[in-house]
Amino acid sequence: MQEYDLIILGSGSGMNFVDALIQENPKIRIAVIDKDEPGGICLTRGCIPSKIMVYPAELVRTMEDADALGIEADVRGVSYEKIMKRMRLIIDRDIDAIKEGLSSSENIDYFHAVAEFVSPYTLKVEGKTVRGKMIFLGSGSRAIVPPIKGLDKVRYHTSDSIIRMELRKRPESIAIIGGGYIAAEFGHFFSAVGSKVTIIGRNPQFLPEEEPEISALAKRELGRHIQILTGHEVREVEEIPPGTKRLHVVERQTGRTKTLDAREVLVAAGRGPETDLLHPERGGVKLTKDGWIETDEYLATSQPNVWAFGDADGRFLFRHVANYESEVVFYNAVRKQKVKVDYHAIPHAVFMYPEIAGVGLKEKEAIEQFGEAKVLIGFERYEDTAKGEAMNVRDFFVKVVVARDSLKILGAHIVGPHASVLIQEIINLMYTSDQSARPMLDAIHIHPSLSEVVQRAFGSLMSPKEYHHRLGHYGLAVG
Repeated sequence: MQEYDLIILGSGSGMNFVDALIQENPKIRIAVIDKDEPGGICLTRGCIPSKIMVYPAELVRTMEDADALGIEADVRGVSYEKIMKRMRLIIDRDIDAIKEGLSSSENIDYFHAVAEFVSPYTLKVEGKTVRGKMIFLGSGSRAIVPPIKGLDKVRYHTSDSIIRMELRKRPESIAIIGGGYIAAEFGHFFSAVGSKVTIIGRNPQFLPEEEPEISALAKRELGRHIQILTGHEVREVEEIPPGTKRLHVVERQTGRTKTLDAREVLVAAGRGPETDLLHPERGGVKLTKDGWIETDEYLATSQPNVWAFGDADGRFLFRHVANYESEVVFYNAVRKQKVKVDYHAIPHAVFMYPEIAGVGLKEKEAIEQFGEAKVLIGFERYEDTAKGEAMNVRDFFVKVVVARDSLKILGAHIVGPHASVLIQEIINLMYTSDQSARPMLDAIHIHPSLSEVVQRAFGSLMSPKEYHHRLGHYGLAVG
């Protein structure tokens, strides 16, 4: 049996503080175990490769809209193969660098293999038994594949297999099962490279985690390029020679059925736990009812000195959250402090066209928590700023949710160009001591800059009823 001071399952965010540990204790022995290529899901098959793919798609859509600005430009062609090759070159370069670092460290034994618990603090990997005084579980997640009749009998893809370049050529057509973030981003990408795309989502709302009015606008805009079916469910998939997949789809509310044909199928139904491979229960580590690793407010598991973070705990499947959680674990496990996780302002973005970003509470959540009379909504359209008018953008907007009495920022939601950048100004204020909107209102913003749309949203606070009246006036109301 090999003994270690620390065993790290996963080579993503769990590696954030390894250098610091080695510097503090040059004799420390660490085992890093990852069945996948090193770097974590974000690097190897998640947010980084997908954004390398999506950025060219953004340029395509921007150029298509340039005529209104007096620019006569044609997109003569978009090479799926070149985009994917560039993506793989960048990702493989980074993977190789991490692999070299892991393999050359005198303090680290790197196992590129599946591990499973055999007893508390003890795992089996590559036929060896390893034991750790402390264990960090950053074991990631996997693509969910719903139990659809016939799906296992046809060739289908997940975001993982697309990024691994198992789809070598641009598909003439592709059907995407799922209506969330992954479906939106990959649908945007494939439509921009020239594929005919159909998105089929079970939820009646496209992008169900977003504000309804933002989802509706996103569906309208993305729907200019692809077909989006919400409230529909794929019941069966079959192969129609030569090489076409036929999807049997039912509208959930009415029960009406239809068939859709596509050359390829992408399953984008979300991500789920991979704990079935790890068998944490053998190590005294409890799981949630959904199969994620159960942790407390300090990210400790049910087994002392075993900690979990990132996708493994199932809370927020974002790399920036995994990085934050790894910091909490470092302070609690290594520094022996008592730091609680704080999820009051977890941001996210959807990199489609238009871009979407959000943080904190949505309007409905804020009203349920505080009462409608204590909530104010701020709203400003891009086009009502000088920079927005210069960009010729229409209907995109910033929405903020604020506490009436204190001006505490409760949440913010943006749809439009550079949403992921604009929202950071709000996120930073949400991490101040009082989380107040006052600095936003008092600060001088560059004029004319797009950031003015954020400040003006905070300067136009109104009741939720007034907000929805204004949405209706602008033709942006939902329902």
